[in-house]
Amino acid sequence: MSDALNAPPGVNPNQSSAARVYDYLLGGKDNYEIDRQVARELARVMPDVAETAQVNRHLMTRVCRFLAYHAGIRQYIDCGSGMPTAENVHQIVQRADPAAKVVYVDYDPVVASHGRALLDENEFTEYVQADFFDPPSILDHPTVNEHLDWNQPIAVLFLLALHHQTGDRELPGKVTKEFIDRLPSGSYVAISHLLDPHDGSEDDETVRGLVESIHNGSMKDVSSRTRAEIKELFHDLELIPSGPNKPAEIVPVVEWWPDGPLLGEPTVAQRIVGIGVARKP
Repeated sequence: MSDALNAPPGVNPNQSSAARVYDYLLGGKDNYEIDRQVARELARVMPDVAETAQVNRHLMTRVCRFLAYHAGIRQYIDCGSGMPTAENVHQIVQRADPAAKVVYVDYDPVVASHGRALLDENEFTEYVQADFFDPPSILDHPTVNEHLDWNQPIAVLFLLALHHQTGDRELPGKVTKEFIDRLPSGSYVAISHLLDPHDGSEDDETVRGLVESIHNGSMKDVSSRTRAEIKELFHDLELIPSGPNKPAEIVPVVEWWPDGPLLGEPTVAQRIVGIGVARKP
């Protein structure tokens, strides 16, 4: 995909995409020079920005394992799924149940073409090209309604997704409310979001720098939120504890049910994204 002349219909190779920048940060090849340029600009503000993408990918694995093995969820909607890479949602949850169903959602046509190619071989997985900031485009989509059983619990994932937003700062809350209202009892919502430390620390300065760099670049804006503001996106759903003998709250991604003990102080990349997972009664 390095040759912009081969861009799929509807794709502007001079406009960066969050999914393709994320792909580049994860070491993928499905990106354009404009995406690599954005990544380099972000790295000037935060040299270990690629680690942020990797940390979030590891988080997705832990969240999906929890939902599949411990919560028993067999249906998933991955909003803002991004470019297919190693260990996608369906690969994780179908180890728990080979018939677990997944709907991937992304608005990027490049993601669409790669996603559909990947999913051709998996009958329990579907791809929908839609914008999760327009919930009816997903919730009323015939493929989504035919593929999933809306009388059984569904997990909706918004991982590093809702903060890619411009304009109305209240929009992400409106989006999650619409999804939550439609979800059946026993469903789960997982949200990871750029964290605003709001404390004048070095992390606070780094987050402000990232937001400004993205705002001045060619990618859609990104917003940060405090822990309290991220919690509001769940609309009073019951958060699950973030670890053994830990409170149920929004925490940095590295602290959410880690695979093992940290052997050193958390890095900036591990501290500046917050995560919460909640259950609908």
